[in-house]
Amino acid sequence: MAGRAQPSGPAGSGGGAPGLLPLLLLLLSAAAIIPRGDGQNLVTEDVTVVEGDVATISCRVKNSDDSVIQLLNPNRQTIYFRDFRPLKDSRFQLVNFSNSELRVSLTNVSISDEGRYFCQLYTDPPQEIYTTITVLVPPRNLVIDIEKETAVEGEEIELNCTAMASRPATTIRWFKGNKELTGKSEVERWSDMYTVTSQLLLKVGREDDGVPVICLVDHPAVKDLQTQRYLEVMYKPQVRVSQNYPLQGLTREGEPLELTCTAFGKPQPTDMRWLRVDDEMPQHVVVSGSNLLISNLNKTDNGTYRCEASNAVGKSHADYMLFVYDTTATTEPAVHGFTQLPNSAEELDYGDLSDSRAGEEGAIRSVDHAVVGGVVAVVVFAMLCLLIILGRYFARHKGTYFTHEAKGADDAADADTAIINAEGGQNNSEEKKEYFI
Repeated sequence: MAGRAQPSGPAGSGGGAPGLLPLLLLLLSAAAIIPRGDGQNLVTEDVTVVEGDVATISCRVKNSDDSVIQLLNPNRQTIYFRDFRPLKDSRFQLVNFSNSELRVSLTNVSISDEGRYFCQLYTDPPQEIYTTITVLVPPRNLVIDIEKETAVEGEEIELNCTAMASRPATTIRWFKGNKELTGKSEVERWSDMYTVTSQLLLKVGREDDGVPVICLVDHPAVKDLQTQRYLEVMYKPQVRVSQNYPLQGLTREGEPLELTCTAFGKPQPTDMRWLRVDDEMPQHVVVSGSNLLISNLNKTDNGTYRCEASNAVGKSHADYMLFVYDTTATTEPAVHGFTQLPNSAEELDYGDLSDSRAGEEGAIRSVDHAVVGGVVAVVVFAMLCLLIILGRYFARHKGTYFTHEAKGADDAADADTAIINAEGGQNNSEEKKEYFI
């Protein structure tokens, strides 16, 4: 017991003594053989800390009997013996010391500090328990590499996000706007650190232009760590034809017609022209840039007028179907107005077709009327054919029927004589036969 009392004097006086070091070495050699078992009086917890932060180690005694508490590092060097620090590492600082607890803080934690730290209680028999310090290292850098700075709609591009030097390995998630995407990750280990690279293959469309692609890291050492790149997508022009005059209603003979063509694309369309589909443009039609003007409509102007626009990616067009009505016409045209047709299957989802809805609905109504008329015509024709067949049938089956039951009675004076003179009389009634001529 005298060996345990010796270090308390210098520690309580706030200074060290040259004679204390041999005693500490003796204690360290004895600590190597202290057993661990169940039902111990010592209590501690594992510690998880982010690199560079502060870790706090606590050695607590459930039922204190004033026994000496000391804390050892993973190399079993004494960090604190009671409230005295033999280890010359100023990062360890005493937070609390009493008969029931020894609490020590470790500042600026690094990977080299990771491991088991031992709490020892000098009782009879001595007791020992360990706590494990786990050091988390957030990614040093987060970078997105993109295969092409500028892509064309319909292309598939490759993006790679790299999270460097983390511990443990990070989990990388991809987002396009608010939509989560799935990438493919590879993990490389360098010493005790991990570098994770995630690959994303993305097919882009015009709607992706200007949309951010986000690389987000899930790691216990950091929150909301992310980086992003904005997509730049080139696409064909999007063409629209609008009717300036007349604003609504019919296009009547003798009245003017003014159309305007607008086109948007990336890059902005540089070439825009008007043409008449399947026919030459009338000489009295005036085309000025994106505008088309017919000052005096007539029925020879009927047809489809197309506005074409092109840029470095490709060419698109929008059509206007013109039908000129008499000046007295008051009903809406069955097929009249705007249509915008895609140049390819990829364009089916794009384009502002709001101005073409009236023409499309009129075309649908025209198709419905044609179908109903055709069905009625077929039914009437079938009924006529049926009546003709029945007439011919009844005409062919009309004739005279002759029987032998009154043969020889033509010259009889009265009915009784005719019956008597009838060939065969009543006895041959079973042999009556009819003949069809």
